[in-house]
Amino acid sequence: MRGIALMATGMFMFSAVDTMAKFLTDTIHPFQIVWCRQLGLLIGVFLLISLRGKSVLVSANPKLQIARGTLAAVSATLFIVGVKFVPLADAVAITFVAPFMVTVLGALILREPVGIRRWSAVLIGFVGTLIVIRPGLGVLHPAAGLLVIAASAFALRQILSRVLAGGDSAGTTVAYTAIVSCALLTVPMLFVWETPSSTTEIVLLVAMAVLAACGETLVIMALDAAQAVVVAPLQYSLLIWGTFYGFVVFGQFPDAWTWFGAMIIVATGIYTLNRERLAMQRASRH
Repeated sequence: MRGIALMATGMFMFSAVDTMAKFLTDTIHPFQIVWCRQLGLLIGVFLLISLRGKSVLVSANPKLQIARGTLAAVSATLFIVGVKFVPLADAVAITFVAPFMVTVLGALILREPVGIRRWSAVLIGFVGTLIVIRPGLGVLHPAAGLLVIAASAFALRQILSRVLAGGDSAGTTVAYTAIVSCALLTVPMLFVWETPSSTTEIVLLVAMAVLAACGETLVIMALDAAQAVVVAPLQYSLLIWGTFYGFVVFGQFPDAWTWFGAMIIVATGIYTLNRERLAMQRASRH
């Protein structure tokens, strides 16, 4: 229950961060927004180093850690660019394609066994995503494609997390992600930086950085407190909060087809997670 509560709170914070980011895209460049978001995580890492020492930075596979940090910068930037043009709830629904991509990449890269049921869930989940996006019908802005790429980068990040989990702690992985992504984003940010012109912008940028760091910390604590397969379905609460914030802040509400596609994605995503749980249980018995 503690793990579930921590994950649910973390998702609430992440949704608030996404809302602030979308609001700020009207006046501030996406590079600057995503840099401020990652800066909050970097500050959290400095606090972690002050508590645990520099041993946090010792990695068994630094090259993979750098690759994961690069993917974090790419996925975060593409999401914020995409969400500038796409309604918040629609954007969140599209990114839920990530768990299916994790299954596909896990089979292709890690040679993980995937049965016909999970392949069927992946296929149905992609159909749900197509219903949300409806390519060629002009329902969503073409930037929805950036969200699909962002989800793909996030999925690849998850695969690298699985590889790294055997040799590095969660703290080490978060530290590298924050340092690498912030370093990479600093370069383009310098070319687009504009000093916030209002108190509202300053408050939102600071709040976004703080909440992003808190959300990341809560997710790590949740994964320490409970099995990933137990708390992972809580990620889908982002759709509820995304719809709520999208309606209250931006006056946007998903249409019936978006809800239909999103429900397909959520149902098949939870089914996929459950199949992974059963597969893990079978593997542990052997």
